[in-house]
This record gives sequence, structure tokens and C-alpha cells, in this order.
Amino acid sequence: MTGGTAAAAAFPRLVVAGLSGESGKTLVSLSLLLEARNRRTPVRAFKKGPDYIDAAWLGWAAQSPAHNLDTFLMGFPAARESFARHAVSDGLNVIEGNRGLFDGSDAHGTHSTSELAKALAAPVILVVDATKVTRTVSALVLGCQKLDPKLHIGGVILNQVAGRRHESIICQAVEADCGLPVLGTIPRCSTHSLLPARHLGLVTPYEHPSTSDLERDLLAFIDSHLDLDRLSALANSAPPLAPAPPVHSVASGPPAAIGYFHDSAFCFYYPENLDALRAAGATLTPVSPLTAAEIPAAVDAIYIGGGFPETHAARLSRNSGFLASLRERARQGLPVYAECGGLMVLSRAIHWQGSRFPMAGVLPFDVEVLPKPQGHGYVELITDRPNPFFATGTRLRGHEFHYSRIASQGELPATACAVSRGVGCSSARDAVVVDNVWAAYTHLHALATPEWASALVRAATSRQTPKPALQSVSD
Repeated sequence: MTGGTAAAAAFPRLVVAGLSGESGKTLVSLSLLLEARNRRTPVRAFKKGPDYIDAAWLGWAAQSPAHNLDTFLMGFPAARESFARHAVSDGLNVIEGNRGLFDGSDAHGTHSTSELAKALAAPVILVVDATKVTRTVSALVLGCQKLDPKLHIGGVILNQVAGRRHESIICQAVEADCGLPVLGTIPRCSTHSLLPARHLGLVTPYEHPSTSDLERDLLAFIDSHLDLDRLSALANSAPPLAPAPPVHSVASGPPAAIGYFHDSAFCFYYPENLDALRAAGATLTPVSPLTAAEIPAAVDAIYIGGGFPETHAARLSRNSGFLASLRERARQGLPVYAECGGLMVLSRAIHWQGSRFPMAGVLPFDVEVLPKPQGHGYVELITDRPNPFFATGTRLRGHEFHYSRIASQGELPATACAVSRGVGCSSARDAVVVDNVWAAYTHLHALATPEWASALVRAATSRQTPKPALQSVSD
């Protein structure tokens, strides 16, 4: 410490980037984390962009929650601070990019993986799909180098390599043309058997049939294909970063008991959101709508994140007692904050693969799940009508990714927000409001919307009545 300022820390780090989506970034990131852990190296994982599923897998591999770094939502300073707060100072920090290296929110690549890498002063490993190409890989890599000379591309990993000769030609070309080392070559295969996918992306860790078998298979699959020693040396070449300032609790007033849906049907929660609720004075209790008999009597509010209620629709629908409890508590005025999958379970019914599955009926419409996305990308909202959580005039930035839409015809219930960017739930509107229920397709991140956690806690404490004790959990 000098002059009251904490000394910079090393934070060894790598950004795993690609030329496009589905280039192999997740496979490489998971393999790096698993192999480093296998060597007893401390690890942490991060995901660029507003992603739940890849982040869940990264957290599984790191055995610690993975944090999202989204400069569009939270800004560059907050992204740097979040990284420094959660990274390990001695080990390996893996930041998985999204889409292509330079793909951002506009033609200039603003908020791209490359811009995040520069903001973190992190070396980039470029994962390149080598299917049916040889020296052309050099042209692709060289183009990335020339497009932004300020970006530190530290090496290349080749994916989908056909054999020894294919590998040899590309390695020679890349090293001669680009002056970069090839730090890994992954043989051609289908990764779907390792990481099965469906709509919205990969199957979540909660639904994978055997993550222990997967860990074994990934370690075996990647054995001898990544040069972890050279990758670790590259991570350690990153310059020191300033540590994050300490976090202070913002709690005031009596504690609020907030239940949040959490199981394989509802698993889309940012760690920062749960942390922000605790800092604002909430005790959190996970509630599984798949198995719980009713909404716990002791909760002051309910938080319902996203997930896959459609793939669990039959089981959710069979738990009619729980759905009736949710409906009754909402009618009694219990504050409920719901995002995407939360909106779906609050609806009258979910239409999925030719069947109709009754849900809680808090909202007076059905939803239908379609083969193509109905909303995908960043969202900007303006709160223009009264609601239980945000003051009129509040501007919100979030994201949406949903295959469902409101199916019922007729007039939509009152909504709280105008959509200036994105789709929302209907007619450039989002956030259906019924009593003390907010149900939107927009997902919010606590670092992008600092007022969100205090708003939910405030709504909860305003409804408090004497109740039985409720056990809280720390995760």
C-alpha cells in the first residue's frame, strides 16, 4: 500500500476469442480450466456478454461462479472492476469471448471481445476452425492483427484439424506469416456428444446426464492437444491491474426475505444480482417450482429468473398445488419480479411442441414457444407507467433471448415500459404489470441497473407482515 492505494495485482489472464460463434471457444475455455484445476492451479472464469448458459458451464469447470463482463450493459470501468474483484491474483483467469473477435454493437466493433481484451490488457488466444483450409488460416489471423494493431493476439489454437499433415502445414504458415505460435490443435470431431445443444444454446449443466463423465471425457479429449505451459506463460505476461475497491453493504431498514426459483427449469441468474440483493438487505431462499408444495409463507417477495420452463412444462403443470399457491400469493399482493421464463410460468399456459400446459394463471394470457427466436439482443427500456419497482422515467438496459411470445389475442394488460431498442413482449412494450407483479422478457444485470436490487428489497419490505422464521442460504 502506498498513499492509501492498494498495489496492483498480477491477475494472470487470457481472452479466448474466435472468428465467429461456434468456433470452439467454449470447448477450449472449459478444457483450459479443467486442465489447470487438474494441475491444482487456482482458476476463475468470465464470460463476455449477456450469457447464462456458457457462464454456467464455465462456472462448473472452474468450480466457482463465472461472472459476465458486458461493457454495453455495465460500461468499461464496471467491467474492469468486476474482473479485478473476482479474479485470482495467482493462477489462471479465463475470459471467454462471444461471437467473432471484433463483433460489437455497431460497425466499429464497440463493446466487442477485442475491446474488452484491450480494456483488461489481456492477451488474446484466437481459436480458428481449420475445416478445409490450410494457409488461408494465416490470412484470417493476419487480418485480425492488421485490423487492430493495439490488440495483443498472443497465439492461435486450431480447431477441427484433419490430421498430422493438415496440422503441420497450418502451423508452419501461421508461424511464418503472422509471427504467432500455435498453442494447441484440436482434432476434427463432433463436439455435440460432449456438449449437447438445443434452442438457446448448450444444454445446461443442471440437465447434463453426467458432468463427472463429461469432465473425464474433456480431459481425455484435450490431452496433448493444448500447450498449457505456454498458455500459462502467456497469461502471466499480462501486466498488473489495479485491485477493485471494497464492496460496502447498502442495506437499510429491516431485512427482507426473498425467495427465488432455482432448479433445472429456472437457472438464469447473474451472481451479481443475488449478491446485490444480499447487499441491499435481503435473505435469499431457493424455491423449486418442480418439487415445492407451495410458496413459503415467510417470503416477502419472489424473484423468478429465466430458464427452460418449456422443456419442463409437463412437470411444472403437474405441480398444480404450487402453481395455485403462486397465483394466490400474487393476488394477495406479494411482489413478484419475473424475467422471461418467469413470465412464462406466470402465464395461463405454455404451448410447446403441440401441447398446452397450464401454468400459474397470474397473467391473463398464454405463451407459445416457436422454432425461431422472437427476441434476441440488447434491450433499452423507458419506464413510463406506474409499477411496483421503478420510478417513472427510469431508463433500463438489459438483454433478451426468447423463443416464446404472448399467444393470446385481445388487449394486453398494462405494461410499464416503452421499448426503444429490442422487441419486448408486444407492440414495442415490455414489463406486464398486474398488482405487484412485474413480468418482462428483458433480463437486467445488477451492475448495469444498480437501483434494481434496492427496488426489489423495498417492495418486499413494504409488504412485510409477521411470519414464521425462514432459513436463508448463502448461494
